[in-house]
Order: sequence, then structure tokens, then C-alpha cells
Amino acid sequence: MPTWKLTLEYDGTRYRGWQSQKNTDRTVQGVLLRAAGELLGEDASIGGAGRTDAGVHALAQVAHLKARKAIPEKDLAWGLNERLPHDVHVLSAEIAPPTFHARHDAKSRTYLYRISRRRTAFDKRFVWWVRDRLDSSSMRRAAKVFAGRHDFASFCENAAGQESTLVVVESSLVLDSEQEIHYRITASHFLWKMVRRLTGTLVEVGRGNLDLAGVEKLLQDKSTAPAKWTAPPSGLFLERVDYGPQALLTSIRR
Repeated sequence: MPTWKLTLEYDGTRYRGWQSQKNTDRTVQGVLLRAAGELLGEDASIGGAGRTDAGVHALAQVAHLKARKAIPEKDLAWGLNERLPHDVHVLSAEIAPPTFHARHDAKSRTYLYRISRRRTAFDKRFVWWVRDRLDSSSMRRAAKVFAGRHDFASFCENAAGQESTLVVVESSLVLDSEQEIHYRITASHFLWKMVRRLTGTLVEVGRGNLDLAGVEKLLQDKSTAPAKWTAPPSGLFLERVDYGPQALLTSIRR
């Protein structure tokens, strides 16, 4: 049974998240699986590297695709894109080892959050417009606190339902531009709503409502405060998924 590694982008605005759900067909995995079924047969199966929430976007989500039907490699990305809605697009398809698993084999994931300093006519679906003046320097210092191995229970929805709330954050950076503030974070994995609550916490720092000591205390002591600061999904993107060396044989791009 052939196995492919797919890289895709999508505008998550219309979708209830990545994960297929019984009560709706408006999920990214759902529309991708439907396209794969039409192209390759009903035995096609798909799994993703990151389970993005409702309204969250992806610049480079990774998925594995398995199916019994053989198809010329150059036709796979094209065939899927012909059957996908306008807001989901396969960027590349690569032959992968039979055991490749998009989620289990991933070494790290990177998310990007876009905060807009101004009202925008075109990017409303892809940013969080914060009307208040934000101190990006304070936000940058606070973001560094999240780097390393920490218990992120304060920043997780349903922490009690997680096997563990320990996460290794490789980098946590705030980048400033004239019209936007970007928060980029790379970690081994992420907890439910973790990035959006970290972003909301940083915005509170930028507003002057929370200092560095307060951020450190949220990591040390479990708190429900970040829940009320949860940033909207509109500004969040799964930016990259990184893997170790793999014997990926061919790459087909459209």
C-alpha cells in the first residue's frame, strides 16, 4: 500500500478544525479524505501532524496518505487539488516510507500568531486586531520565559484530561514590524489552546496589565487566568512541521 507525505495550506475560517468529526463534514481532514476517496478509492486514509482548532489556519500542515490504488506520482497533488475546495490546497506530495506517520514522526511544530496594530480591510480573517497600544519590547522579554521545559497547565484547556502538561519549547520569539507583531513558537508538541493562551498572556504584558514576574508565576502555579485572555483563532497559523532525516524518494509539486 503506497504511503505519501502531503504538505498543504488552508484557510481555516470555514472549518471546525482539522480533525474529522461525526456531526459535521466541515473539517479539513474531512474534505481532504473525501477528495482522496474520489481519486484513490474509499480505502484511502489520512492523518495529520497537527490538530488545528476551528478557525485556525495552516501554511504547511503535513499529512500522511495511504491507499491501495496506484497512481502516477505527478498526478497525485494535481488530482487532489482538482477535487478540493478553494480554501484547501496541497502544496506537495512525496513518496514516503510505509511506516511514515505525520504526527508520530514529527520532531517539532512551529506556530505563528499575527497581531495587527491597525484595522485592516483585507486581513481580518488572518489577524487579531488589538486596538490598545502594545509594548512589544516587554512582550519580547516575556516570550523568552516560555522557552525550555515547563508545565503549561495554566495555558491549557482541560488540563486534567491531558496525560501530561509538560512541553519542551525550543524557541519562543516576538517579532515586531511596523503594522504587526508576530509571535512564533516551536515545540515538541502543543496542548489544546496553548498557543492562543500564551499569545493572550503576551498581549496582557504588552498592555501593561501583567509584568514579567506575573508571567513566571503563571508557569509555576496553576491558574485559570490565561483562559480569559485566549486569543481568537483568526491570527494563528501552523507554520511548519519538522522531521528527522527520511528516505523520501520523490517530490511532486504543483
